[in-house]
Amino acid sequence: MDTINLLRVITTVASFVMFIVIAVWAWSARNRERFDEAAQLPFEQE
Repeated sequence: MDTINLLRVITTVASFVMFIVIAVWAWSARNRERFDEAAQLPFEQE
């Protein structure tokens, strides 16, 4: 395997891992209250 293909594989795997990390962070129960408050901000203004 040449160097460019190895870099492509590493980049793809790293991107997939980051996607999974962000998805887990976004759906964690710890952040639910903060995200719910942020979702209601547009409706609170008169």
